[in-house]
Amino acid sequence: MNIGLEPLKRVYKIFVDFDGTITKQDIGEQLFLQYGDTEKAEAIIKRISSRELTFVEGWKALFEILHSVSIDELTNFVHSFEIDKAFHRLVSFAREHQIEMIILSDGFEFYIRTILERENIADITVYSNRLIENGSGKPKPVFPYRDEECKDCANCKRNHVIENSGDDEFTIYIGNGSSDVCPAQYCDFIFAKDSLRKFCEKEKVTFFPYDNFNDVVSKLETLFAKKRLKKRHQAELRRKNLYKLG
Repeated sequence: MNIGLEPLKRVYKIFVDFDGTITKQDIGEQLFLQYGDTEKAEAIIKRISSRELTFVEGWKALFEILHSVSIDELTNFVHSFEIDKAFHRLVSFAREHQIEMIILSDGFEFYIRTILERENIADITVYSNRLIENGSGKPKPVFPYRDEECKDCANCKRNHVIENSGDDEFTIYIGNGSSDVCPAQYCDFIFAKDSLRKFCEKEKVTFFPYDNFNDVVSKLETLFAKKRLKKRHQAELRRKNLYKLG
């Protein structure tokens, strides 16, 4: 019996997508629509969405149709994009409850950092793709977190979820797109909209729908108030199977 002992404090980790989740628009797509061949960019984006192209193949194809432009020019363009203002409420909520929040993005670090610095929340950990100047007149994509065994993603969000959480922690995933489908399935609580929501509905994956981060915070407050909280069984099984593979 544990009479006189305080119950163990729950530990949570929040993983959140960036483009179309924190931001109102997909900045990565908008860059190529603005600075590339618009018609070709739209066709490539459509092929990425339909999984005809992997994310790595898609990004490389988009950079091929990009006009000569510097990272500084792209950064200036990025300043015009808005975020879901309720994201600040989630940031405050996480800080209040001492919860680590990590941004996982298949987009690029330069514009994520630009937006976070503008919003005075630059201390959030980010895992994403990167750009480098290569002397050709336009930037080159680099994929430091690509998993060679995964043929779909440029930045393996699943690996970041696994590496940044433990079996005794409750994991929360918030996303909207196709790059969120895989990592979300390894988390205990999923907040989904757009194509991620459609996937969860089709595959009968338990999730919470949301329109903005006010919805997310309100639901988290309800969950955190519960005396007993269960992990999502399918997420536990997926994690265990992944551990077995080493």
